[in-house]
Amino acid sequence: MVGLRSFHKYFQTPLHIRRHGGGNIIGSGIFVSPKGVMENASSVGLALIVWIVTGIITAIGALCYAELGVTIPKSGGDYSYVKDIFGGLAGFLRLWIAVLVIYPTNQAVIALTFSNYVLQPLFPTCFPPESGLRLLAAICLLLLTWVNCSSVRWATRVQDVFTAGKLLALALIIIMGIVQICKGEYYWLEPAHAFEPFQEYDVGLIALAFLQGSFAYGGWNFLNYVTEELVDPYVNLPRAIFISIPLVTFVYVFANIAYVTAMSPQELLASNAVAVTFGEKLLGVMSWIMPISVALSTFGGVNGSLFTSSRLFFAGAREGHLPSLLAMIHVKRCTPIPALLFTCLSTLLMLCTSDMYTLINYVGFINYLFYGVTVAGQIVLRIKEPNLHRPIRISLAWPVIYLLFWAFLLIFSLYSEPVVCGLGMAIMLTGVPVYFLGVYWDNKPECFNTFVAKMTYLGQKFCVVVYPGETKGSEETGSGEEGEELKEARAPLSQDDGEAEKSAADC
Repeated sequence: MVGLRSFHKYFQTPLHIRRHGGGNIIGSGIFVSPKGVMENASSVGLALIVWIVTGIITAIGALCYAELGVTIPKSGGDYSYVKDIFGGLAGFLRLWIAVLVIYPTNQAVIALTFSNYVLQPLFPTCFPPESGLRLLAAICLLLLTWVNCSSVRWATRVQDVFTAGKLLALALIIIMGIVQICKGEYYWLEPAHAFEPFQEYDVGLIALAFLQGSFAYGGWNFLNYVTEELVDPYVNLPRAIFISIPLVTFVYVFANIAYVTAMSPQELLASNAVAVTFGEKLLGVMSWIMPISVALSTFGGVNGSLFTSSRLFFAGAREGHLPSLLAMIHVKRCTPIPALLFTCLSTLLMLCTSDMYTLINYVGFINYLFYGVTVAGQIVLRIKEPNLHRPIRISLAWPVIYLLFWAFLLIFSLYSEPVVCGLGMAIMLTGVPVYFLGVYWDNKPECFNTFVAKMTYLGQKFCVVVYPGETKGSEETGSGEEGEELKEARAPLSQDDGEAEKSAADC
């Protein structure tokens, strides 16, 4: 039986924040992005500058989001901010592109990174076959979708166990890099060689280098998705930013310094599993530690992304921007099975290509597009509502700096990769007719409403799910209150349709 306690168990538990928020920035991107950054930056020195500047811009963006997070204290992150500032259409497009592009592409990249690191040691003299990469990535995704559908506890335990993998891998890389520098192996870090280009510098490629680097910093805005659940957000949100982002930037820069103490730029670019090549050069017979550690890390990364994606589905369904079915949870397991199945299927479609770097450019462009729109909303909100209570208030110079960088990144990324970036924008614009037909249009024909209700009913019966209700006093216990909670929890999002009500009761 599912009630309000079940709702809090899945969607609002602080355990969720502790286990998936703390290490959300340091993720699998650091094991795949270094090649993309180096390839587009054209020299070791500029690649390191890209990593540092990306960290600084991420910190500026996080400060802007911190002000928005406590000014508009709603869970849902930039979706909620864009919707409240620019209206329903803009918010819907943010949700639309997140559901169709951002989450599936992120998960596809991490799953492909997992398969690369598992298979690369088996193909030491060549790249693994593309079909094998895609197949193993799909198996990883299907297995973890099953785990997340089966039990919240299993999902959190998988995350706890596999998080240790990335910490071990990064610690090994940085320690070995320090040892290399102490031994005098820093040829590519000397100024005379660091900025020696292996191809001509190109401003468009440099913009793509920033997109590749930003993928590794993904997750910096995670706490904005759970603002309603943070304890003392006015203190803890800025504190999280000031501690985590400088620490992550330090780790990423030193990991990349370590890479070039053991590999030349050409060797780094020739590898699809940089950490494996690094381990083979320095760890000798213990080199097997590196692919296993990274594989554990990326496996946990796919699990964490699946675990957290349902929060955005719930926020969208609560605002009427998504079908209520996508926010429903299993009556006994309290897992969001419809959202997980939808995300799994859309991610499998992204595996039609095994080119991770094209996927990163694709998702990075769309992500930055809405980051900029959200930060611009901060300036608009200052002008429209200057007297609005803002517990955190930053100088407007910061959003202006962010938007200048944002404009440079989008313009030159579109110039360098017009097809990839243009495809992302086209998918986003397909959300416009969907919004007007599905959300804005109130007086829909009765046959349409009946069809949607029946599809929701079938989905509920197939997945055995109900929509979690929200009432005060959810933390209290007692059989009487539990009955009331259960009754409300089983009420679907749309109360207008008798068939939907019947479906929730039948579940």
